[in-house]
Amino acid sequence: MRYTQLGRTGLKVSRLVLGTMNFGPQTDEADSHAIMDAALDAGINLFDTANVYGWGENKGRTEEIIGNWFSQGGDRRDKVVLATKVYGNMGLDGPAWPNHDKLSALNIRRAVDASLQRLRTDHIDVYQFHHVDRDTPFEEIWQAIDALVQQGKILYAGSSNFPGYKIAQANETAKAHGRVGLVSEQCLYNLFERRAEMEVIPAAEEYGLGVIPWSPLHGGMLGGVIKKEVQGGRRTSGRTAEALADPAVRAQIQSYEDLLDKHGLEPGEAALAWLLTRPGVTGPIVGPRTAEQLASAVRASELDLGEDVLTALDEIFPGPGPSPEAFAW
Repeated sequence: MRYTQLGRTGLKVSRLVLGTMNFGPQTDEADSHAIMDAALDAGINLFDTANVYGWGENKGRTEEIIGNWFSQGGDRRDKVVLATKVYGNMGLDGPAWPNHDKLSALNIRRAVDASLQRLRTDHIDVYQFHHVDRDTPFEEIWQAIDALVQQGKILYAGSSNFPGYKIAQANETAKAHGRVGLVSEQCLYNLFERRAEMEVIPAAEEYGLGVIPWSPLHGGMLGGVIKKEVQGGRRTSGRTAEALADPAVRAQIQSYEDLLDKHGLEPGEAALAWLLTRPGVTGPIVGPRTAEQLASAVRASELDLGEDVLTALDEIFPGPGPSPEAFAW
C-alpha cells in the first residue's frame, strides 16, 4: 500500500480510505470486523465514519461496530487514523431538539463525547464537519474545536461537502486567531462528476488540505453497470437507472466501458486508479460491503494507468478545465 501525508499535517495515511457507511445497514458486525482486519492487513490505516451512520433508528450503530472492533485489542486502535463526522440530527425521527444537530459549540461538545463512547476510544484523529452550518460563525466553531484539542479528545478538524469559498472562510478565520484550521476536505469527486476541480480542489490545495473523494464510482455508474446488465441480467435501479435513461449518458458510459474492456481493465478499479492520479487527492473513500470488494479496491491502488488510457478518459469525461479559465465564456 502506498502512503502520503494528509494535507499539511504530519499524519501518514494510506492512499485508500476505508469507508464504513455500509457497516450495520448492509454488512453485519462479524463481516464488518473481517473487512477492517483485512484492510489493516492490506496496509490501509485511514478509516472514515460518521456519527449518523447506521441511519434511521440505528444511528450511531456504525461507530459502535468500529468501537467493538477496537476493543478486541491487537493494537487495532493504535494502527488506525480514525476520522468521524458531526452535524446530523441524532434523534430517531422528526426535527432535532434545539442544539442537537449542526455545529453549535454545544452540539460539537455533546456529539464528540457520544462518538468517543460509541467508538470506545479516548480520541478522534480527524473530526470532520459533515456539512456547512450557515447559522454558526466559524469563530464559535473553532473555539469549540480548540477546547477539544486542548482536552485531547481530537487532533485535527476536517470538512465534508464544503464549497471552495467556505473552505477559504473557515481557514482565514482560523488563521486570524492563530489556529490550524481545516486539514482535509471530503468532496464528491469522480470521473463522471468533476465540478470539484473548479473551486473545491483549488481551494483545498491553496490552504494545504488533503482531498478525500467520496463516491469514487458515482453510485455504481463507473463500476461496469452496463456490462453487468448485459452479462448478468442485473437490473439497474435508483439514481443510476435514472441517469442511464438519458441516451447521451448511456452512450458516455458505454464508451467508458468499451475503452477499459479494450485495455483489459476492470471499470471500478480503473475509476479508483484515475482518482489517485489527480492533483491534491490524498485517497478516495471505498465503502466495501464484502471482502472481495475491498480486495478489488486494493488492486486498484497499485494499478498504473497508461497515458493513452488517461488521455482517452479525459476525452470521454472532460473536466471543467483549469480555474479561473474554466469560468470564462
